[in-house]
Amino acid sequence: MFPQRLDAPQAYDIAKAMMDGFNRHYRLFRTESARAKHRFETADWHGQQRAQRERIEFYDLRVKECVRRLEKEYDAGRQPMDVWHQVKLHYIGLLVNHHQPELAETFFNSVTCKILHRTHFHNDFIFVRPAVSTEYIENEEPAARPTYRAYYPARESLQGTLTRIIDNFQLQGEFADLQRDTGHVLRAMQGRLDKVRLRANFQIQVLASLFFRNKGAYVVGKIINGFNEVPFALPILHDAEGKLCIDAALFGEDDLQMLFSFARAYFMVDMEIPSAYVQFLRSLMPRKPRAEIYNALGLAKQGKTLFYRDFLYHLKHSSDRFRIAPGIKGMVMLVFDLPSFPFVFKLIKDYFPHQKETTREQIKAKYLLVKQHDRVGRMADTLEYSEVAFPRERFDDELIAEIQKFAPSQLEISDRDGDGQTEVIIKHLYIERRMIPLNIYLQEAFDTGLADPRARQQMERSVIEYGNAIKDLVAANIFPGDMLWKNFGVTRNGKVVFYDYDEIEYLTDCHFRRVPAPRNEEEEMSGEVWYPVGPRDVFPETFGPFLLGNDAVRAVFMQHHADLLDAAFWQSHKERIQAGHVYDVFPYDTDRRFLDRPRD
Repeated sequence: MFPQRLDAPQAYDIAKAMMDGFNRHYRLFRTESARAKHRFETADWHGQQRAQRERIEFYDLRVKECVRRLEKEYDAGRQPMDVWHQVKLHYIGLLVNHHQPELAETFFNSVTCKILHRTHFHNDFIFVRPAVSTEYIENEEPAARPTYRAYYPARESLQGTLTRIIDNFQLQGEFADLQRDTGHVLRAMQGRLDKVRLRANFQIQVLASLFFRNKGAYVVGKIINGFNEVPFALPILHDAEGKLCIDAALFGEDDLQMLFSFARAYFMVDMEIPSAYVQFLRSLMPRKPRAEIYNALGLAKQGKTLFYRDFLYHLKHSSDRFRIAPGIKGMVMLVFDLPSFPFVFKLIKDYFPHQKETTREQIKAKYLLVKQHDRVGRMADTLEYSEVAFPRERFDDELIAEIQKFAPSQLEISDRDGDGQTEVIIKHLYIERRMIPLNIYLQEAFDTGLADPRARQQMERSVIEYGNAIKDLVAANIFPGDMLWKNFGVTRNGKVVFYDYDEIEYLTDCHFRRVPAPRNEEEEMSGEVWYPVGPRDVFPETFGPFLLGNDAVRAVFMQHHADLLDAAFWQSHKERIQAGHVYDVFPYDTDRRFLDRPRD
């Protein structure tokens, strides 16, 4: 229990300084998010990408600023523990009527953990559970914008309502033909409404801020009719003439799940009350964890906090053991999982085979690159943690031996908290969504036999998706490096996603070459590489022997993606990106697009 006396002279001042640090962070975060609207209106795509990268660093910068202030002004690290008890109580008091209390609690945890030694990370000092509810938080200021707007159209006024919904966002740019576009949306809705009686509560609810990412702005909302709710999103893009257009109409939870995928870059959204946005989005995607929704909104630290709470809850209510993850073992990362939990845990090995010329710091830099880059739905987001404690009895002995062999510097086994419970402490690890490795997914089809139509369809769809994944990465200026099937995974929606980052490079940093013609018979017959190869030279025509050993796979690949074996394909994309072009990569199938206008 906390002491009831609140007379430590500096406790309130420390709490207030921490709250000031958080408020400064969220003010800057929100300002940068709001500027996304102007960048979209002016088609400043490079500025949008730069802002998305830089915003990710805001949180850590503000935490460091706050720690420096507390150390300088209050000698915070030397304050007795009873003062820290009181600091937390004062901080809770400051959360009353706050519009982002859950984020402020996480900020408090981050600052406190930087100042106090790990042995003091007890429940009394940090927010293990929320202290303040986020239910029904409202901005009571008269001019405050509500979280969402509700519209009540009749069937005959639906198109006019759609036009009003778009107009209310006050985009500074001319639509090529908004009537045409809302007509497209209306026709897409008709399949869901034509033969349905409109009930007394028929309405359209739309979140009050647009969702910006890369070259798109998204209207997000839901149609409510009786007991039915249909989520929807409308992507707004610039056409080839630079005018605005609604590009598609996305309906249903699966479409929204793709839009908010863990394999895509974070949105920029101007939110006064983020928990209200999360609550609304969860009504559209009830299967999506709140942690992933916070991540998608750019609030990754809150996502980490919620993920860890969910993880601890799962550990308490399960009994299976961590094990070496199934599949081909990697040369750089050691991977383990808990069968009942849909994520994998990855730690960097202490040493690598001679053919892997890299270091721990270089690998961490690659993961940071992916975190800050546009993942275009093809690179899994990762959660990065340090000093993670697991119960020792939940670990297979084989897994412990594997870590002791390949990553001993990352492992500690002890009763560090002195509570009699032996823990496994991993010094640094990454956690990401578990997928079926693509090589295993393909093997399942081969084991069934390609004479089975479903197995053949599984194989063909996987190979086509694999090539599409590589092409999407190319469009995002990413060369994946090691393109073996084992380095890609299949999501529950059948999307192929890349997850091995230790060899990725910017496409524009690579040199794509054709294999030179042999100058003599000796060179032609040589089993060795006889021509000079630079550190970032890539020879696409050599991919085939490593990737296409199976005749059925090769046939499908060559039908759909033979251009990936041609250096000219890679070089042309590199040159366009170097010239400043930003490719369109759509978070929905292209057959969903309204295609009666020219596109870049």
